[in-house]
Amino acid sequence: MTSLNFAPAGAAAPRSRQVWGHARTEAGLILRNGEQALLALVIPIGILVAGRFLGAGFGLNFPTLVPSVFALAIWSSCFTSLAIATGFERRYNVLERLAATPLGKLGILLGKATAIALVTTLQLLVLAIVALVLGWRPGFDPPTLLVGVAGCVLAAGAFAGLALSLAGTARPEVTLAVANLVYLFGVVAGALLLPVSSHPGWAQPLVALLPTAALGEALRSGTPSSLIVLAVWCAGTLVVARKVFRWTS
Repeated sequence: MTSLNFAPAGAAAPRSRQVWGHARTEAGLILRNGEQALLALVIPIGILVAGRFLGAGFGLNFPTLVPSVFALAIWSSCFTSLAIATGFERRYNVLERLAATPLGKLGILLGKATAIALVTTLQLLVLAIVALVLGWRPGFDPPTLLVGVAGCVLAAGAFAGLALSLAGTARPEVTLAVANLVYLFGVVAGALLLPVSSHPGWAQPLVALLPTAALGEALRSGTPSSLIVLAVWCAGTLVVARKVFRWTS
């Protein structure tokens, strides 16, 4: 006769399930946050619609504007939203408490990375659908597509490193203010929406070295040299984040 054992199993869940559960929670929190939804979808969609119907009057080319808006979406999620959310998680000791669970610090980081990747992919999918409805017809040049995909991955790492460096050292109120200011700088002067060539000649070499400009050029024209700039930023910001990030406020 088989006996039933109702004793609780005291082992932790498998690592992959822990990370996936944390990623789902993080992604849900991002999608339910009104300010982050504004940065993630409302503003980019508004720019797409305005660019489609009013862009010609300002010299904006819609086929070029669409990849620029994709770059803006990656910038908003991987830098601004991540920095603000992480800053306030430090303030309320959320990170410290999660780090004491079997999830651990590495699990927290993997979960955050997975959540940001999911949200960013969803953003790009929604924006691509909106752009197609508005008349965007992309070309499929394999080398350009490869540069664009690699640029997105490297830019996501670079922006996340910047976000964690800021959120891991400053107070959340300072992080909130600085993240929004840097976000606006990237939009206005960082060559996210407008190509590097639209900036004054003396500023173009400097602007081209910004990660926002490198991502924009990688998506707009598939410039291979942009990947070098993004790779340097990605490696540098992640190393800095690892050195300066503090888990408690």
